[in-house]
Amino acid sequence: MSGIAFAAETDLVDLGSWSKVELEQIITSARQVDNPGVRIVSISSHFIDTPYAANTLIGGPQEPEQLVINLAGFDCFTLLDVVEALRRSSVAEDLPEQLKKVRYRDATVAYEKRRHFFSDWVADEITAISDVTAEVGLGRAKHVLKQLNRKSDGAPWLPEIAVTAREIYYIPARDIDTEVVAALNSGDYVGIYSHLAGLDVSHTGLIVKSAGKVMLRHVSFRNGVERVVDENLLDYLQHTPGLVVYRVKPQE
Repeated sequence: MSGIAFAAETDLVDLGSWSKVELEQIITSARQVDNPGVRIVSISSHFIDTPYAANTLIGGPQEPEQLVINLAGFDCFTLLDVVEALRRSSVAEDLPEQLKKVRYRDATVAYEKRRHFFSDWVADEITAISDVTAEVGLGRAKHVLKQLNRKSDGAPWLPEIAVTAREIYYIPARDIDTEVVAALNSGDYVGIYSHLAGLDVSHTGLIVKSAGKVMLRHVSFRNGVERVVDENLLDYLQHTPGLVVYRVKPQE
């Protein structure tokens, strides 16, 4: 079912195959779990096999930003911000406001306020999420000072978004062994570190630990897949530069 309005007429809502009642059930069930990581895994499990969909957000330098709630298709980042917004919701009607808080600084729906970069999630002084990369890395994490949004030739990745100097921690893929994997928590949000100038990560997902396996739950872009899937984390990391790890604070 799609086109269900939650609140403001300007909200663009597509719940995909979910009814509002079913969404309420997902939130109610998740609220029975105190551990935020376990709650994240529970919520995200409902979106396995949801198709990949690019460019679902609306807004830009020349186009007014609109709040988009789309459960019918995700890219790697919109999957995470929808899951995190649902984690924070008590009832279905909370979703628009919680999504504003996750997706936008000061919960203000505006292109320049959008959290365009993964590290924007942990950049605020007051945030529900913390960067635990160094902790999980067990002394193996590296840090790089990035000028976010500035390409190597000086051009911006995103027009009319300010360049921000930010220190990015990541665990090199070659240093991720069973000890590091053991330090990960189910429900950790993770990013694939990018060596490219001006970017912090190239992809995002979340960790799922179950039955002795450690999986990356993410939106796969691979031809023939193109949906939300679970893949073996260590196998996935073999051809990547490294991992960035964020974790919801226990009190949140």
